[in-house]
Amino acid sequence: MAAVAAVGLGRALPLRRRLPTGVRAFGAAALAAGLAFDVAAMATMRRHRANILPHRPATALVTSGPFALTRNPIYLGNTLALAGAGILSSNPWLPVGAALAARAVADLAIVPEERHMAARFGEDWVAYERRVPRWLGVSR
Repeated sequence: MAAVAAVGLGRALPLRRRLPTGVRAFGAAALAAGLAFDVAAMATMRRHRANILPHRPATALVTSGPFALTRNPIYLGNTLALAGAGILSSNPWLPVGAALAARAVADLAIVPEERHMAARFGEDWVAYERRVPRWLGVSR
């Protein structure tokens, strides 16, 4: 929804300004990193036979691969990809949408998922939660 809204706002209220090549390269790197997090997380979950659908119960506690860096590599990947696409395309609405979507995902998806994981995996989840940050570099 954030991407669709940002693209629509980019057309209705264009704020485009050609960004310097170095800034656009940063956007391309963020987009690539986001996609890499998404693909690596999905492949890791598949190897562990873990359910990937957020509305279904967890079937495994995955702590390896990108899950060793962040508890939410798919959400992080989506956020990075959206922000990177905005920088690359000079559409400032996309990074704004990425930030708003990240906040909404934290409140509406991550917090309930963490409660479920704690109930399902107990002390293993607690140890993982202490060791690995929700996003990147932000541990409790």
